Amino acid sequence: MATAKPVAPVPLPPAGAYPRILPLRLPRRRAGTTRASHLPTTCSGDAGCELHTRLQPNARRPLWHGGGFSLGVDLGAARTGLAVGRGITQPRPLTVLKLRGQKLELMLLDVAQQQEAGELIIGLPVSADGRETPQSNKVRSVVGRLAVQAADRGLRVYLQDEHGTSIDALHYMISSGVKRSARDVKSDAYAAVMILDRYFSSSGQGAQIVLPRQQELQDKLIAKSRQDAEI
Repeated sequence: MATAKPVAPVPLPPAGAYPRILPLRLPRRRAGTTRASHLPTTCSGDAGCELHTRLQPNARRPLWHGGGFSLGVDLGAARTGLAVGRGITQPRPLTVLKLRGQKLELMLLDVAQQQEAGELIIGLPVSADGRETPQSNKVRSVVGRLAVQAADRGLRVYLQDEHGTSIDALHYMISSGVKRSARDVKSDAYAAVMILDRYFSSSGQGAQIVLPRQQELQDKLIAKSRQDAEI
């Protein structure tokens, strides 16, 4: 069984647009029409949009059908927590990045490839009643840019409801014996663990893929997924 590779220590420098995202079936284009915008779109396959089989999240795939590793991401204004998992075992925390902007986006893609993850599962902040917040728009902005760069590397990007994961992370750290003095430093990485845990526990039913509108990038994602399934 493949195991996730340990990620190299990440330097922590000091802490220093807007695609539309839908929950996995894409709206069908009418014959003879082209998309005017190159901004990413989102789809979950559960609400009026069709999603190619090869674009389904790992949590919906059998392990022998390309269901590989997933990188969980808890985006924050100053810190971003990372975790990795495969669905058959509890996800594990990786690291916390203190990066922003393009440096953060490139690092996320580099870490995903180091960990042999075929997808990034990024937490989307929502309120207790499921409504989006001002923070949701900020996350969508980052994720929209990231999805274009990720697709160019053959990596899929999904959004996952992260409501309550910070509290879940605290409880998980306490039950796992993480010392009080280390909890604040590690909390973001453990929040990413909770995002992945929710994603796998629900079999990816709430995950929303973020797709570039460029057809060539969508084709690259499909081709990479097919290649992974054949390995």
